[in-house]
Amino acid sequence: MKGFATQAIHGSPLKRDPHGALRPAIYDNVAFEFADAHEAQLAFEGRRPAHAYTRISNPTVEAFESRIRLLADALGVIAVSSGMAAISNVLMALGETGTNVVSTRWVFGNTHSLFEHTFKPWGLDGSYVDMADTDAVAAAINERTRAVFLEIITNPQLQVADIARISQIAHERGVPVVLDGTTTTPYLFRSKDYGVDVEVLSSTKYISGGATSVGGLIIDNGTFNWKQNPKLNAQAKKFGPGALLNALRREVYRNLGSCLAPHNAFLQTLGLETLSLRIDKSCANTLSIAQWLQQQPKVTAVNYPGLATSTYHCAAKRQFPRGAGGILTFNLASREQCFAFQDALKLVRRATNINDNKTLVLHPASTIFCEYSAEEKSAMGVSDSMLRLAVGIEDVEGIIEDLERGLATL
Repeated sequence: MKGFATQAIHGSPLKRDPHGALRPAIYDNVAFEFADAHEAQLAFEGRRPAHAYTRISNPTVEAFESRIRLLADALGVIAVSSGMAAISNVLMALGETGTNVVSTRWVFGNTHSLFEHTFKPWGLDGSYVDMADTDAVAAAINERTRAVFLEIITNPQLQVADIARISQIAHERGVPVVLDGTTTTPYLFRSKDYGVDVEVLSSTKYISGGATSVGGLIIDNGTFNWKQNPKLNAQAKKFGPGALLNALRREVYRNLGSCLAPHNAFLQTLGLETLSLRIDKSCANTLSIAQWLQQQPKVTAVNYPGLATSTYHCAAKRQFPRGAGGILTFNLASREQCFAFQDALKLVRRATNINDNKTLVLHPASTIFCEYSAEEKSAMGVSDSMLRLAVGIEDVEGIIEDLERGLATL
C-alpha cells in the first residue's frame, strides 16, 4: 500500500509523457486544436474527453487535480483560481435566491464578507450558529437549507468542531456538508472518513509549497445524493454522484471563469511532493512555540488546539492524530502592545498569509477583520489584544528567540 508521501510524489499519471519527463509538462497556453470539426463538436458537447480551452480544462491542471483526487480518495476534483473561488463556486452551484447556508460567524473574515456582502444581496442567506453546539446546528437547518458550511479549524479562533456529528445531523435532514479544509489538507484530515461531502481549500497555503502561487480546490467525495438538492435534481438523475462536478464544469465554474493558471498548477503539484514533510515540521514547531508562550508572563492567553489546555484538544487529537495545524493565537495586554511586539521582530514577518514556509504574524482585528465594527468583531471571536502566528518550518529555536525579542520590548 502506498503511503501519503509516496502518492504525493508519484501519483498515478493520466498519460505517459512522450519525452519521459518525471513531472507534468506546463501547458501554458489557451487553445487546443482538433483533428476535424466533428471531433470539436463532440468535445464541446461533452461526449468526448478532450481539452478545448484552458478556462474550462487544461492538461497541467488536470494532472494536479488527479494527484489531489488520489490523495483525498475522492470522486473528483476541480482546481480553481483561489480558495475564495472554491467556496463561492460550490455554494453558488448548490444555492439560489430564497435559500440559505447554515454556517458560523467564526470563519475567516473574507468568507464572512462573502456571505454578508456578496451572497446576501443576491438572495442566498447565511444562518450563523456555534458549530460546537450541535443542537443549534440541527435547529438551524430547514427546508430552504442547501448546505452546512464550516472550517475544519476556524481562522483565527481555532475552534475544532465534531465533524462526524455535524455530518450525521446534516445528512439526516438531506443537506450536504461543505468543509473548508485549508488548515489541514488531506494529509492531516481525510474529510471523506468523517462524512464530509465537499471539501474546499486554499491551495495557496500548505499545498503551494511556500506561498509560490494562488489557487483553490473543490474536492467532491462522492458521498451525497444530489437528488436531494432541488437545483441539482435533474443533473443527478442523469449524472448520479457526478452531478455537482458536472454542474460546476459545464456551468458555474465555466461561466465565472474561476480557472487555475497552468503554471500555478505546476507549482502546486511540485509543492505536493514535500507537503507531508513541511506540515510535520510546521505542526511540531507550533506546538513547541505554544508551550513556550504559555510560560511567558507578558502573554495573557494562548490558543492552540494541540495544547492539552485547549477546549478543543480532545476533538483535535481525535480528528488530527498527525498534528493540530500550524496556526496559534496569543493575547497581550492591549492593541498597543500587539503593535509594539510586531514591530520589534526581525525573523518573523508581518504578513497576511498562513502555512507559508516562513513564520508570519498578524493582528487580525486591524487587518483582515478591519471592515467590521467592535461589536461584530466580538461576535466573531476577534479581540484587539489577539495576535495570530502562522508558524513556518524554520528552526524553532530561531523563532522563539525572535518572539522573545518582541516580548522584551513590552
